[in-house]
Amino acid sequence: MWGLKKTDKRSNQVWPGSYDNERMQKAIDKTINITAWDHDKLVGCIRILSDGYLFGTISEVLVLKEYRKQGIGRELMDRAADISPTSLFFGAQPEAEGFYERLNIEKSLQSFMINKSKG
Repeated sequence: MWGLKKTDKRSNQVWPGSYDNERMQKAIDKTINITAWDHDKLVGCIRILSDGYLFGTISEVLVLKEYRKQGIGRELMDRAADISPTSLFFGAQPEAEGFYERLNIEKSLQSFMINKSKG
């Protein structure tokens, strides 16, 4: 049996590269991470980036292949909707659109990206 929890933002996460610690902490403070666990094994997660007032975006929804079709993705999305202080926006890979449609999530306009290096 798996379970969900909101992840402590102060965990010892390591990203490759060099980052300004203060700016990184501000970014992490605006991030909501919800994780699904099977005992001590991380089996799924969702990450929400938000300004805390007007806008939130789901940057990732991940469930290990062997744990799919068990309701984990649905529960992660439900928890994200409950926890987020804002509406949530996200893009979806074409092969994932059916999953979101089954959850009755409203499809909006396509998303576009301006790629900008960190500075």
